[in-house]
Formats: sequence, C-alpha cells, structure tokens
Amino acid sequence: MIGIGVSTGICSGHIFKYEKKTIVVEKVSVTDTKLELERFNTNLDISEKQIQEIMINSNAEIAQIFEAHLEILRDPEMKSSIEGIITDEVINAEYAVKQVIDGYVTMFEAIEDEYIRERAADLKDIAERILNNLLGNSDVDLKAINEPTIFLAHDLTPSETAQLNKKYVLGFITEIGGKTSHSAIMARTLEIPAIVGIGDVFPTLETGDFVIMNGETGEFIINPDDQTVASFEEKKLALELERDIWNQFKNKESITASGEHIEIAANIGSAEDLDAVLSKGAEGIGLFRTEFLYMGKSDFPDEATQLGVYKAVLERMGDKPVVIRTLDIGGDKELDYFDMPKELNPFLGNRAIRLCLGHKDMFKVQLRALLKSSIYGNLHIMLPMIATVDELREAKELIREVENELKIEKIEVADYKLGIMLEIPAAVFAANILAKEVDFFSIGTNDLIQYTFAADRMNDNVSYLYQPYNPSLLNMIDFVSKAAHKAGIWVGMCGEMCSEVNAIPLLIGLGLDELSMNASSILKTRYMMSKINKKDAKALLDRALECENQAQVLALTEEYLGGL
Repeated sequence: MIGIGVSTGICSGHIFKYEKKTIVVEKVSVTDTKLELERFNTNLDISEKQIQEIMINSNAEIAQIFEAHLEILRDPEMKSSIEGIITDEVINAEYAVKQVIDGYVTMFEAIEDEYIRERAADLKDIAERILNNLLGNSDVDLKAINEPTIFLAHDLTPSETAQLNKKYVLGFITEIGGKTSHSAIMARTLEIPAIVGIGDVFPTLETGDFVIMNGETGEFIINPDDQTVASFEEKKLALELERDIWNQFKNKESITASGEHIEIAANIGSAEDLDAVLSKGAEGIGLFRTEFLYMGKSDFPDEATQLGVYKAVLERMGDKPVVIRTLDIGGDKELDYFDMPKELNPFLGNRAIRLCLGHKDMFKVQLRALLKSSIYGNLHIMLPMIATVDELREAKELIREVENELKIEKIEVADYKLGIMLEIPAAVFAANILAKEVDFFSIGTNDLIQYTFAADRMNDNVSYLYQPYNPSLLNMIDFVSKAAHKAGIWVGMCGEMCSEVNAIPLLIGLGLDELSMNASSILKTRYMMSKINKKDAKALLDRALECENQAQVLALTEEYLGGL
C-alpha cells in the first residue's frame, strides 16, 4: 500500500488502532441563556489552560503551532458569533460552537492551496477540544501508551499528535491528511516517521498487526515476510546515516559543488512558522502568504494589525530577505465579509492583483502597512497574478501614491524591493518587458503548471497533466531566467517543484538564484545542491529541453542523480 510520506524514517512494529469516539452534538433549547453563556466561557477558559499546558511541555516549534490555536480561541469575533447564536436562538453552547466553527472549516476546506486548506484541521481540533469540555467527554490518554507501537488513526489533530510519546510511538499512519497538515509538520519536528492519506485501511487492520512503513516513500506493508523486513532494515540504516549528513548542513551556506551560491528560503503562512524556518537555517522567506490575515474574520484586518505581523516577521529574520506576497484572494479563496460576485470560472476570474486593483481602498491599507514595515527588515513586496505590463504599472503607480502619502505624513519608508510572481503564461512570454519594471521574479510553479496545461491540479480526472518536468514548462522557466538575468534582476521559485529531489539539478541548470520551500525540505535540498556541479547541471538541462515528454526528463534526472 502507498500513502503520502510526510516525515522521513523507516520503522516496523505492531499497530495500535486509535478509534476515537464521534462527538454527537444536538440542537437543544435552553431556558437560561445567561447560564449557558457562563458555561460556554468557563469551558473556553478550560480549553485555553489545556492548550497552555501542551505548550509548556512542547519544544518551541510545536509550541508555536499551539500559540496559533490560542489566538483562534481568543478571537473576539469567533467568541462573539458563538455567544450571539446562543442568545439569539436560545440554544445550547455545543450547537453554537459547532455551527460557527463548521462555517470556518467549510471555507478553508474549499481552498485549493494545500497549505491553507490544511489549516481547517486546526479549527476542527479547537472545536473538538471545546465540545469535549462542554460535554464532559474524555478520550483515550495517548500519553499512556508505554510499549513500542505504530499508531494508526483515521486522522490526527495537532493536540493528539502532541501527546504521542516519541519513546514508544515509532511512527504513525492516518487514513486522510496532506503534507502541510500540522500533524505532518509536528511529525517532522518530533522526527517520527509518518504516512498520511493511506486510504481506507481501518477495516483490514487490528491492534497487534505487524507492519513496516517508510515515511519518505509512503510505503506501508502489512505482515511482511522476513526478506522484506531485512530489506527495510538496510534502508533504515542508510536513511539514518543520510539524515545525520543533512543535519551537518543546518547552518551552512547553500553552495553548489562548483561554488555557486543559490539562496534557499522558506514558504510561510504566518509568524508562527518562523521557528521551524530558523531552526533549519533558511536564508530568507521566499513567500509569505498574507491570506491568513484576512480569512476567518468578520472584516478586513486594519493597518495596525497587518503592520504588527509584518514587523514581527521582518524583525525575526534580521537582514535576511522577506518576500511578502500581497493579498491573493478570489478563485477558491473567499471572504465571508466581502461580496465577490459568483463567476463561471473563478480561477480565471477576478482574483489576486486584479481584485486588489479593482478595490484600491482595500489594497491601500495593505500597502501602507507593508511600506511602514520596511524600516524593520529586508522587505520584498511581491505582486501575484500579474498578466500584463499595464497591470504591473497600475500597481506600481498605486504603490508610489501610497509612499508619497506616507512621506507627507512624515512616516519613514526604508528601501524595499518590488517583484512579481510569474504564474501566467502571458507574463512568462512578456518576461523581457516585465523584468525592466521590477527588482525580482519569483516563479509560482503550482499555478503556472495548471494554467500552462489548462488542467486543475485538484481535479483527479486531469491530475496526470500536472507535469513539472514537462519540457514545455522547463523551456518557459528557462525563458524567464534568461530574461531576468539579462535585465540584471534575480529570479527565484516558490512552488512545490522546489522541494523535489529530481528537480534540483534542473533548477541549478536553469540558473535560478533562489529556491523557496517548506522548512522541512531545506537541509536535504542544501545537501543535494552541494553535490551538483553547475556545468553538469546545465548539460543535463540542455538534454532535458530537447526531450519529448516528462517521462524522458525524469529518466535523465534519475540517471544523473544515481551517478552522484
């Protein structure tokens, strides 16, 4: 069986099957809403204390995840919405909690961006905690596991993952989940092998069944024979040696075997992600998604709120570059408080920079906060979804207007860089013109691939067209890279392609100056980069550009990597 490997490691052992009780919430009329509000707030306080206890007993990286849980728990808008339903409908707190948080979960789960979509799990975790406290439920004490086991669950919340004792939990497997879920992030932090999205295995497994799992490849074998066990043990030893080597690159510069420096940066969605980023020695932030500041709220975040977040990230990163992408909503990212007309094809509709330029008063609030934050660090502002040079110039004019307004107000604006995401084919082929207008390019391969192949990457029927190694896409990236360097600006990449081992020699051959990825991929990428000579990578790329299809390119890269 194959799932999604999210935390490297190989282990074998007996299954512990975690069957969690379903929380049943019924709508019940109450006679005393004041008493119900008191009950809700009491259990909200209990939930907060429980989260604080988890934080005290966790390392800094995991504590940051639960810091985000506390922020949600303390959100006055969420609290007010729940209290409003209790009062207006004269109903029980449990139902009000479920109704409000389910609304947020539905909104997040509808979003295409995997990182943002996975945050719905955090909301479910918070709802589950409050509801269990209100209902007086108690689940299995996971900390009580006291013998080596491989943990199997339908899903794992961050709260449940935090309870796993690394001494006894050799690895965990879940039926659902993705690479960017907080349980996956925590597994990598705890260095516990993990596989998610394995599918419907509960009916076929029982506590005590013997299994082998590979947290890198997602392989999962039930009741393996002795030969298979021996083969996995060899792989486990090799992987442990390899991980020791990766850790030696934690604080090293990202240099190829031939001496070229290529910056390795990290993608983040909030300030809470920074501990993981810094612990892995990232050389900057290559993509800060600002959508989280706007989502799950009752209104747009004001200038002070945004400035506080940007300032916190810039200060922690010091003089390292921080690329902050301006608001990218529309398409699958909707805001409850902002009326966006329904479109037949929202991914090709009024989204990102198009929407921002159509609502300049809203956009100016973010631009003011960004420009004011420039004094706190190495700010790079990035505009998403640029299709034409006219669009870019209109955005630049608005930025100049905001900058002039701040100067009139005697507010300091320090030096900053302005760049764009290259994610639309029209922009790719206008790269020579666009490069004269900006300080940097960042290639967003996730959208660029789906727009190039006219295939929604979340649609299983056309998922075979999600082809990052297709020669046509490589030729487009090559065109962008050459246009950037001809204009004297740097070019990076912030899509999922950056963290794929097979892509590394091609990206070096393409001459990219920066690669931005999830923090967990940084050390492995830096190690692989140190083994690759740029001249050899360029020769490999030239051969790849002449290939007919993705399969031929992958065969070339695997042959090359096998010879290192």
